Amino acid sequence: MSSRDGALASAYENAARAQRSKWWQARWAETASPLVRAALLIAILSVVLLPIAYLLALSLKTPDQVLEGLFFPTKPTLRNWINIFQNVPLALYIGNSVVAAISGSLVTLVITIPAVYAFSRIKIGRFLPGLILGSYIAPPMVPLIPLFFLAKWSGLIHTLPGLIICYGLLNIPVALWLLTGFIERIPEEIEEAAAIDGASVLRTLFQIIFPLMLPGVVSTGLVCVILNYNEFLFAFFFTSNTTRTLPIGIALFQGERLVDFGQMAVASLIGVLPIYLTAIFAQKWLVRGLTTGAGR
Repeated sequence: MSSRDGALASAYENAARAQRSKWWQARWAETASPLVRAALLIAILSVVLLPIAYLLALSLKTPDQVLEGLFFPTKPTLRNWINIFQNVPLALYIGNSVVAAISGSLVTLVITIPAVYAFSRIKIGRFLPGLILGSYIAPPMVPLIPLFFLAKWSGLIHTLPGLIICYGLLNIPVALWLLTGFIERIPEEIEEAAAIDGASVLRTLFQIIFPLMLPGVVSTGLVCVILNYNEFLFAFFFTSNTTRTLPIGIALFQGERLVDFGQMAVASLIGVLPIYLTAIFAQKWLVRGLTTGAGR
């Protein structure tokens, strides 16, 4: 099948999918009453917001009230919110997480974009994409040991640059999988026309293909940022007191005999805010990246 036939087949598939979606929407509008839709919406919101509501209630409890096991605090208090900023450098942990997540995602994209173009268009390394994707199945402890000793020998252990490089390497399989779905939707005739006009491979990639891939690049970067922000294992071994990330900082609230659930809930609520804002404002990009990467 030529690239033009593949583009036509993809366009036909998208049109058919859009038609089916409109049919289901019309059927739903005809059959479902406003009361049923409202009940369904309330049920979904209850499931989604229940963990946030529980964390909020937990952050307003004293240690004694936590042991009572009640959902709502009997005597709400703001002591946890006040003490956490006095006793824990929470802003430092969140800042480290944001810097490591964004920088690691940029490193991943810088490595993956040329690799995806080489694999998909130049056909370099026939079995390399499968090997790279297969490496993501391995347990995290497999790359942890060699990366730890490499960072130690290079002097990057317990530093943010070392953690950033580690994150940039770890998410290459995910970025490769997502970006391949985007680049395969770009017709090859565009590159053939650029080659006829005398454009080199690098010029074709960065001046022609990259702008067309930009929605996929943004969505892939967002996915990698979220993965980096929530990562715990490598941050535990690659950071120290001043370079700890938020997941490590939250784990510090667990002592030998006592767990400060109230302050842990406060840290979780504040720490989840950047991810929630990212998911809300970049929802279209995230959905596009996941569906396109999965539908290739």
